[in-house]
Amino acid sequence: MPQLIPDPWFLILLFSWLIIISFPTQKILKHFILSDPTPKTTKYTHKNWTWPWP
Repeated sequence: MPQLIPDPWFLILLFSWLIIISFPTQKILKHFILSDPTPKTTKYTHKNWTWPWP
């Protein structure tokens, strides 16, 4: 029964899982902001609305 011999497929399974785990994490880590962005001051160009009802 060749299914019980782990030599041919175990390394393939191991390497494939390493690839599947490593590449997506590298792509995800690129999207994280590693430093806090500096806040910018904003000037509002319009005033708040005042509604006629209480």
